[in-house]
Amino acid sequence: MSDNHRSKNVTQGVQRSPNRALLRAVGFSDRDFEKPIVGVASAHSTITPCNIGIGALASRAEAAMKAAGAMAQVFGTITISDGISMGTEGMKYSLVSREVIADSIETVCNGQSMDGVLAIGGCDKNLPGAMIAMARMNIPSIFVYGGTIKPGHYHGRDLTVVSAFEAVGEFIAKRIDEQELLEIERHACPGAGSCGGMYTANTMAAIFEAMGMSLPYSSTMATEDDEKSDNAACSAEVLVQAIRKQILPRDILTRKAFENALAILMALGGSTNAVLHLPAIAYAAGVELSLDDFDDMSRKVPVLCDLKPSGRYVTTELHKAGGIPQIMKMLLSHGMLHGDALTITGQTIGEVLQDVPEEPPVGQDVIRPWGRPMYQHGHLAILKGNLASEGALAKTSGVKFPRMTGPACVFDSEEECMSAILSRKIEAGDVIVIRYEGPKGGPGMREMLSPTSALVGEGLGDSVGLITDGRFSGGTYGMVVGHVAPEAAVGGTIALVREGDLITIDTEKRLLELHVAEEEIELRRAGWTAPFPRYTRGVLAKYAKSVSSASKGAVTD
Repeated sequence: MSDNHRSKNVTQGVQRSPNRALLRAVGFSDRDFEKPIVGVASAHSTITPCNIGIGALASRAEAAMKAAGAMAQVFGTITISDGISMGTEGMKYSLVSREVIADSIETVCNGQSMDGVLAIGGCDKNLPGAMIAMARMNIPSIFVYGGTIKPGHYHGRDLTVVSAFEAVGEFIAKRIDEQELLEIERHACPGAGSCGGMYTANTMAAIFEAMGMSLPYSSTMATEDDEKSDNAACSAEVLVQAIRKQILPRDILTRKAFENALAILMALGGSTNAVLHLPAIAYAAGVELSLDDFDDMSRKVPVLCDLKPSGRYVTTELHKAGGIPQIMKMLLSHGMLHGDALTITGQTIGEVLQDVPEEPPVGQDVIRPWGRPMYQHGHLAILKGNLASEGALAKTSGVKFPRMTGPACVFDSEEECMSAILSRKIEAGDVIVIRYEGPKGGPGMREMLSPTSALVGEGLGDSVGLITDGRFSGGTYGMVVGHVAPEAAVGGTIALVREGDLITIDTEKRLLELHVAEEEIELRRAGWTAPFPRYTRGVLAKYAKSVSSASKGAVTD
């Protein structure tokens, strides 16, 4: 690199010699001080299959970066396994970990004055945490997805981790015996990689690819395939070029990029958690993004893919059918994508997709033709009403009945609700209310995969509604409404619901309504007092004090 393009980390003169001495101790030679210093933020861990393959990818990226003329410095960041902590107190740390990941990457990169960062993540919060940090720092950055898991197989059907959760409900309902429950558990997750359906990790990886912050086809590759390792190396080379060209995250993460993200989210039938993560990333990037933007895009873009949890196929099958570029090209050709948006390669989206066909390949039905979609409109709906003045989120894919009114069954925690479901106290037509599980109230906004999966397993997924100020796993489906805001802990109307009150969920009219007179609601509000905080010290207490509403992305800065 010439002096005119020398890294800001170049240490010159006697005054900077102590810095150089320390870097020599980790492998720098004289010429290396003229090269850009690039962080490799690795979320490798043996906590979860999502992340066990990341160490090898980090090593491959490090080697490729050095070969491309940069000095790579590998550092670690954390992960929480949502699937393992699901249904436990530990799940309260999941959304919190997004902030810890973002803060840790920002701290290392800015603390060491790095010239760029390549982040590699697998489990759900690795992805938005890394992207929040990239948007904040605005140094050249690229995201490398750790890859998806291959499906498990049992009795001729593909399995994912959600199959294991649903099997619990099937066992309780005596639809399967204990041996089959054990066999599903044994076969659901056969190796390394993130959960195999279009759940949160795969959804966010696809979104980052659509936004131009990851390389084409990278978000649907399997962890255990050689192409994923090659992708890590290629990403490192592209990042070094981006540093030389000074292509910055905020050049890429524009309003157009976020609209592209919303379009791909709808076309995929992706995770509800994107409605938390995208506003948080947009906030870090200085881009306005509201819940209404999600609803507007949902009315325009059809669901084109038949993917789990509500569909039939897993992400590796989407990869074989053409991956995210195929879906993007279909959106582009129908005016639903901004082709002039920039990518980390320096090319526009339109240039990246130039050779991709406008129609999906014949002989497969993972990706539907534009004229024969899974659903005519997007699968996410933003509901409002006296139960959610700021908004709430419903996922409509796989829902047979878009409207229901039923009596409330009220629970002040996930555990209380799960106990009632396991005791078979929930009946068809009920509307479950799980509250004090929001960002502040939980704290941490746990995912309600255990209750929703148990309901599906018991055969009640289509006949029981569930609303919560918590959130849902990307693997959830059914008549469920999450992210209810304002949440119960700050006195939202969900805190005032009483057992037996009638509640209407109407996804077509975008309505979430408590059928109680306004005068009675105000009387209840006057008598409501905020509960004592569940945590008074530690990370959860700090989080509860600083976190915003779910309607704003649950940000903490």
